[in-house]
Amino acid sequence: QVQLVESGGGLVQAGGSLRLSCAASGRTFNRYGVGWFRQAPGKEREFVASISRSGGSTYFADSVKGRFTISREYLQMNSLKPEDTAVYYCAATPKAGIYMTSSGFEYWGQGTQVTVSS
Repeated sequence: QVQLVESGGGLVQAGGSLRLSCAASGRTFNRYGVGWFRQAPGKEREFVASISRSGGSTYFADSVKGRFTISREYLQMNSLKPEDTAVYYCAATPKAGIYMTSSGFEYWGQGTQVTVSS
């Protein structure tokens, strides 16, 4: 069983940056694809970004493209906006390929809060 723990969330002003980390207990990420999702109050969980198991492919939601980057260990968020405020979840899969939906990932973290003030 893979247990994921996110860290790095917090409060930041609009235009600022945060780096979210995702750690897997007892394992390294070199055999897992990783995705990030977020859920704002009153909204459904939505896809943010993902990276394939090989690390060779990445995919971003249009709303974060050009501002966020991803590796298997972190999500770098730049030029943050108030609409980025949400709980951010890390997810992982041992499957090859790249996934942009929740169903593509078997393992999930508990989430970390990101709040962007205007």
